[in-house]
Amino acid sequence: MTVDAVLFDLDDTLCEYRRPAGDVLEIAFEQVGADPFFAVEDYYRRFGEFVESGDDIRDVRRRCFSTIADENGMDGDVGRAIAEAFTAERDQTNVRFLPGAETAFERMLDRYRVGIVTNGDPWMQSQKLAGLGLEGRVETVVHGGHDAPYKPDPEPFYEALDALGVDRDRAVHIGNSLESDVAGAHNAGVTSVWLDGDTDIDPDPVPEYRVTSMHDVADEPWA
Repeated sequence: MTVDAVLFDLDDTLCEYRRPAGDVLEIAFEQVGADPFFAVEDYYRRFGEFVESGDDIRDVRRRCFSTIADENGMDGDVGRAIAEAFTAERDQTNVRFLPGAETAFERMLDRYRVGIVTNGDPWMQSQKLAGLGLEGRVETVVHGGHDAPYKPDPEPFYEALDALGVDRDRAVHIGNSLESDVAGAHNAGVTSVWLDGDTDIDPDPVPEYRVTSMHDVADEPWA
C-alpha cells in the first residue's frame, strides 16, 4: 500500500507517565488525611461511567471519586478533595517515550504527514506533548470527546486526515487499544497498526499489522 500519513495515539502508544498513578493516589490520600478506601484499579474500572463528551478530566475525576466515597459511606466532599489533591500531585508533563517511540516518531516525521488522534482532553494532552518536546511538531492533534466524538467513532480520524489533506486509504493509525484504536481505524477505513501489549491473545478486531514494540513501527511494517 502507498502511505502518505501516519496517525498516532498518545497514551501508552507514544508515552507513559514516569510516576505510577497508584503512587499519586496514595499521596493524595495522605494529603487529605484519609485512609485509602479504593485502589487506582477501581478508579480506572469506574472512570468510563462518569465520562461525557467535552468533559475536563478533572471534573470526571471529581465525580468518580465523590461517588466512590459515597458508596463507602463517606462524605462526597472527601472524594472531591482527594481528586483535587490527585490533580495537584499529577504532573502531566512528567511523561516519557515508550521504548522505541521517539525513534519511530522522528522517522515518521521525516517520511510522512503526521498527526495525533487521542481520547484525552486538550488541557491534559497538551501538557504531555510539551513534556515530550512534541508541542507544535505535528500538523494536527484531534482530541476525541472534544474536537469530535471519542474513538472508535470514525470522526476523529476523518478530522485528522482532512487537516492533513490525505485520503483514508493512504493512512495508517498506530495505537495500543483494540477497542478504540483498531476498531476506530477500521470504522474510518484507515489501516490499523496495533501495539500489542499481550501477545497471547487473539485480537478482536484483527489489526492489519501487529507489533510488539514501537521499535517495530520504526521499521514501517506496512512498507
